[in-house]
Amino acid sequence: MHRRLILSAPLLLALALPAAAQEVRAGDLTISQGWSRAASQGATGAGYLTITNRGGQPDRLVSASSPVARTTELHTHMREGEVIRMRPVQGIEIPPGQSVTLQPGGLHVMLMGLNQPLKQGETVPLTLRFQRAGEVQVSLAVQSAGARGPAH
Repeated sequence: MHRRLILSAPLLLALALPAAAQEVRAGDLTISQGWSRAASQGATGAGYLTITNRGGQPDRLVSASSPVARTTELHTHMREGEVIRMRPVQGIEIPPGQSVTLQPGGLHVMLMGLNQPLKQGETVPLTLRFQRAGEVQVSLAVQSAGARGPAH
């Protein structure tokens, strides 16, 4: 019995790796390091990730959706005097040969009107819609409410 536990330890370790390690390829795009913060039902959450364009043509993230949110929008932060405000954007350009990181304090996906809590350790399904690559399904790994980046 003890021997079986030792042999299965690598398998258990692999299963325990965070979902943030997920990498999804769609055409020339690679989407990685998807994460979110814990949030309560009815609140607003956010999604963060990195999109890399390995192709020779630009692409554009045009929208996102998730079954856990009433409304999902692409947003950025803008400084207006001493106040920082979030504003929706019509799309996010992904230049050829470059990466764009959606992160706190910058571009991000807003998950408004959560119909369930986002609990640390769980994942959030997110559909990204790109002009060229089409629809891409990703998962965001839910970190603690105060997280500042994806778990490694």
